[in-house]
Parts: sequence; C-alpha cells; structure tokens
Amino acid sequence: MVEPVGNHYVVARPVYSDQSFDEEHQKVHRYHKNFVDHLRVCFSCTPQKAKKVALNLFPIVSWLPAYHFKDWILNDIVSGISTGLVAVLQGLAFALLVNIPPGYGLYAAFFPVVIYFFFGTSRHISVGPFPVLSLMVGGAVLRVVPDTPDNNSTLTNSSLIDQKRVMVAASVTVLAGIIQLLLGVLRIGFIVIYLSQSLISGFTTAAAIHVVMSQLKFIFQLPVPGYNTPLGIIWTLRDVFSQITDTNIADLVTSLIILVVVFAFKELNERFKAKLPAPIPIELIVTVIAAGLSYAFDFKNKYNVAVVGNLEKGFQAPVSPDMSILQSCVGDGFSIAIVGFAVAFSVAKVYSIKHDYPIDANQELIAFGISNIFGGSFKGFAASTSLSRSGVQESTGGKTQIAGFLSAIIVLIVILAIGHLLEPLQKSVLAALALGNLKGMLMQFKEIGVLWKKDKYDCFIWVVTFLAAILLGLDLGLAAGLGFELLTVIFRAQFPKCTLLANIGRKDIYRNRKDYTDIYEPEGVKIFRCPSPIFFANIDFFKDKLTAAVGFKPLRVLRKRNKALRKIRRMLKKGELQVTPKGFLCTVNAVNDSDEELDNNHIEELDQPTNTKDLPIQIDWNSDLPPNITVPVVDIHSLILDFSAVSFLDVSAMRVLGETLKEFLRIDVDVYIVGAHDGLLDKLDRCGFFDDEIKPSMFFLTIHDAVLYILMKKDIAETSPKYKSSLEKESKDHFIINTNGGLRNRELMGSPETKF
Repeated sequence: MVEPVGNHYVVARPVYSDQSFDEEHQKVHRYHKNFVDHLRVCFSCTPQKAKKVALNLFPIVSWLPAYHFKDWILNDIVSGISTGLVAVLQGLAFALLVNIPPGYGLYAAFFPVVIYFFFGTSRHISVGPFPVLSLMVGGAVLRVVPDTPDNNSTLTNSSLIDQKRVMVAASVTVLAGIIQLLLGVLRIGFIVIYLSQSLISGFTTAAAIHVVMSQLKFIFQLPVPGYNTPLGIIWTLRDVFSQITDTNIADLVTSLIILVVVFAFKELNERFKAKLPAPIPIELIVTVIAAGLSYAFDFKNKYNVAVVGNLEKGFQAPVSPDMSILQSCVGDGFSIAIVGFAVAFSVAKVYSIKHDYPIDANQELIAFGISNIFGGSFKGFAASTSLSRSGVQESTGGKTQIAGFLSAIIVLIVILAIGHLLEPLQKSVLAALALGNLKGMLMQFKEIGVLWKKDKYDCFIWVVTFLAAILLGLDLGLAAGLGFELLTVIFRAQFPKCTLLANIGRKDIYRNRKDYTDIYEPEGVKIFRCPSPIFFANIDFFKDKLTAAVGFKPLRVLRKRNKALRKIRRMLKKGELQVTPKGFLCTVNAVNDSDEELDNNHIEELDQPTNTKDLPIQIDWNSDLPPNITVPVVDIHSLILDFSAVSFLDVSAMRVLGETLKEFLRIDVDVYIVGAHDGLLDKLDRCGFFDDEIKPSMFFLTIHDAVLYILMKKDIAETSPKYKSSLEKESKDHFIINTNGGLRNRELMGSPETKF
C-alpha cells in the first residue's frame, strides 16, 4: 500500500526475498518461443503478411496515394529543380575523386535517385554521390589501376586507362550494392549501431582531409599520382611541394576565387536562412560564369588549363561486373557498403525525427543496395547521400521523394541535351566546388573539445578513428576505428566502476558512500555494487574489487582458520592446551609446529568449511586465540551484492561467482544478492547454481529488503553501540527501528509515518 503524504510517500509492506515474494504473488507462466517457432513464423505465409511484405518492399505504395497534390506539388517542383542543379555539379565534381572522367558522375547522380524513389523510406534525403564514398571508390580504382602502369602493361594510353578505371568503379559499386542488399534481406540493418556518432564524425573528418589532398593536383594542375596506401597523404604532399613551381597559375587563381565566393555565400545562406525563401544556388551561378568565361576566352588553349572535355550524350549500354575485380575488392566493397549506409541512415534519421515519420533501416539497405547495383551496371559509382544536397532538398520545401525524382529529371536533361555546355568548364572549378562542400565536415574538429568534456571515451574514439583514417587510409582507418570503438566497450565492461554503497538520509535510498556525508552503514554489513554484466573477461576483476572492498580474501581467511583448527586439535591432544570457562589456556611456552608441517599433503582440506563440532568450546575467531595462532580478523557478518545492473552472467563467471560466495559463507559471512532480474534467476536455476550452501533464499528484491532482514536477524538495534548512540541524538534526520523492521523519523512519530 502506498499513501501520498504531501511530498512524501508511505509504504507498508513485508520484507521480501525473491523466494517469499514469488510465494505470495503468483507468477504468470509464459511460453517463450524457441528457434523452431521463430522459423515457423518467418516462413509462414498469410494474406496479411504478404501485404505487409509488399508494402515494406515498395514504400511508394503507402505514401504516393496519400500525396497532397495541391499543397505539396509546387514545393516539390522547386525543391527538385534546385536539388537537381546541385546534383549535376556535384556529380561532375565527385567523379574527380573517383579518378574517372567527370561525365560518369552524371550517371551516379541519376540512376540511384530513380531507384530510391520506389524503394526508399526517407522523404527528404537526396540520394547520389557523396565525397567520402567517392573517395573510397577512388582508392580501390587507384589500387587496381594505378596512375603509373607497369612497363609491360597493355594500358598504353589514357583512354584505355579511363575505361579500365570506369570498369573498376562500376564493379566495386555493384559489389557494395550486393552486400547492402544481402544485409537488408537478412534483416541486419542494426549493424549501423556499431558505428557510433563519434566514429562517423572522426572518419568523415579524416575523409574530408583526404578529399582536400586528392584535389590539390587539380587546383595546382600538377601531374601528382594518387596513393591508396598507408601514409598516402604524406606522399601526396611530398609530390605536390616538389612540383609546386610548375603550378598552373590560371587554375590556381580560378580555384581560389571560386572557394572564397562559395564559402562566403554558404555563410550568408546559413546566417540568413530564416529570411531567404531558398538558399542562394551559388554553385550553379559560379559554374555558369566559369564555363562561359572559359569558353569565351578559350582558357584551354591560352592558359593550358584542364577542362571537363567531351560529355557523351545519352546513356551507355549496361555492363556486368568484372569477376577478377570483385575478388580483389571485397574489403573495399564491404567498407563502402557500410559507410554509405551509415551516413545515409544517419541523415535520414535526422529528417525523420524532424518531420515525424518512420524509416526502416533494413528497407534502406535494400533500397541503397538495388540503387548501387543498378547504378554500377550503368557505369556509375557508389551512391549515398550528400549532406549539403539533402539540406537543399529539405530547406527548399521538399515534402516527398517526388522532389528527388524531379531532380533526377534535371540530371537526365543534362545527360541527353545540354551536357555539352559544360565541356569548357575547368576541372579546377569542379575541384573547388568539391572542397566547398566540405565545410560541414571540416567544422567537426570542434567536437573534440565538446566530447572531451562530455565523455572521454567518445573523444578517444574520434581522435583514434581520425588519425587511423588519415595515416592508414579510409578502409584500414575505418576498421581500426571500429576495432578501437569495440575495444572501449570491452574495456568499460571488463573494468566497471564497482562501488560500496551506504544508506543516504536513513531512507530506502542507497548511493556511493564516498559521495555523501549523511550516510548510515549498518555495523558489519557491506553493500557492493557492480554496474556491468559479469562474464568470463571481468569475473576476476569483479572478485578482486570485491575482496578489496571487504578488506580481506575469504579463501585466505578460511585456510588460516582451518590451519588454526589443526593446531588447536593437536595441542589439545598433546595436553598443551586446556579449556577453561574464560577460553583456552596454553600450558607450554612455545609451539614448534609450522604451517608447512601442518599442511602435510592435506592442503585440499583447508578449502573446506570449518568444523568445530568435536571441540569442547565454540571458537570466536575475532577474540584472543592461543599463542602462536593468528587468524585474520573479519569485521563483517553480512555482504550484500547489488546485481540490479547485471544484465547477464555467463557460465564461466557463474562458476567463479559460486566459488567466491562459498568462500564467504564458509567463514560465516552471510551473502545476499539483490536486484537480480528474473531471467538471471532462471538461468542460475537451470545451470545448477544452487546447492546446500548457495540457496535461493539469499536473493532479495531490493537492497533495503536485505538490510532490514539483516537488522532483524542480527538485532543490530540492541547490539551495536554505534547505532544506539545515534538513536540518542535529538535530530530530525535520525531514525529508529520499528517493530516491523522499518526506519522511522523521530519527528514523524505520532504523525503520518515514513515506513519502508
């Protein structure tokens, strides 16, 4: 019964152990499905299930019939046109990161968007090229087809090299799509949870640095080869600075002007986004101006600048992936698949929360998998979502993926009709536009200080992932960052912050005894909390912390006591020791028996419970013992283990825990386990954890139940002088023991009581 009294509450109930609670309250016996039951449900087929599967596989069937045409179509048209223009420019720019001709970037900006329109669940993300993903594909391209082919290679001209690189990019993209599709079909969308926000932030920041390094050769117009090896950034910088005197001034000046203008207008868009009806399309404006100036003044011939060149009209025939390339790029395909999905899902989740609609991680994997398979077959490269492009689609009023489909129409028009207008555009302009989209990722450096204040583990994850991706490359860096992240999880679980608890304010609240001044600790009782699962990796740490908390090793105490009993029995047998009403009386001056002599091939007996039934007197191990017999003092009689945060206990830990509990019980220290969930108790029962020494009755519902049970059992209220003196003080914070074992405030006696 719970009765509210002002801002207090009154609880009157018996002291419950888990066993007594189950006896008083009947549990509902539930049937838990086994593996066969889950298989039966998985492979069953009903009309309702078929309809649900179809709706999940084709989300467009759910939202398109409910489309508010009059209210949304204008917003989607404006958003689609704006996003499409940005997609064209980013497709051309990010193709440079893949080390293939820019025209193939238009395919990557078209096919994935159309496929996602039918299969995706997010309404606001803009699918297409993403700089980090493009750079990862480019790394695989450079590894398979390096900038400087071997002398005996059949690739004798740049055209053949470009064709081979396009094939590598397409094959890796198809492989990544297959991996994403398989993960989605197998319902493994939860894999994204292993990529924490700190890891993604550190990785994308490192990728932004790689993007900057990869675009230097276009900005300076230098023949710098790409390096997809550890320390590749260092080799790139070495080559750039060794050839810096050969810089094409026209490309450098153009790039710097574009960068300054783009950064300035992006800052204006951000600062005045509440007042602007739509962001200023600065990328489109500078592209049109740059292409017009390059054509009008013939920059290619006058200043020898590198231009986009021929953009083929229409689409090329689809191709099948090269199996030899697939075999050599499995690692690249897997990392591209995971990073692409993680980035896209993170952005999609932000917009789904903002606009209050659900997204499905598994369906997103399927959508991106099919998009990349289809896009790769038509010589595109891997697609995810660009943060800036998605921001344009959402901020310009896009309501659904119809805006995305319309953006694909804009790309289609460029591919089929007006692509030739971009042929005079300098590659340095595209490189500058690619760098202009990195502001958000480069600004993530600010997170280091924030993470250091919030969580140092997350800060270390960020820094380690960043440095690993910078020095080892994006693929190995991602693996290293993920490994370190999992290592921190293991470290936290393996070395939990175990604490001793105390009663705070004489209520039913127990907290770390070091954090408060008004604490009450029943004499002879220790309350130990482990805030972590207990398993094979941390059970020894748990045992060490427990023995450190109680101040002694129970096994050592047990062995000392059994050795002492052997000495006492031998001395009684020889007449060297006599029993008096006041205790033992030694009749000799010295005892020559050593511990080694007493062990005498019976050391296993030292670990057994002490047996004093054959002795004529009961031994008090904490009082005076016969001369030359010393036993460690045990100043506690009860130990409470708080298992409220122990989510699981494996078999290895269960064995060691059972041995540890028996060691305490054998030296007359009662052990109580509190807060254990039902699943843990059921597992202990199934595994035969309980026996004649470890019984289910030692499990209690809460810490306070166990404490009150100990107070009643040991009658501390009458036997502890320390506790008696605290009762004699006249203070509103002091409590007394009720007859039912509760704690009551003196000033509340005679008024509504606070009982526990």
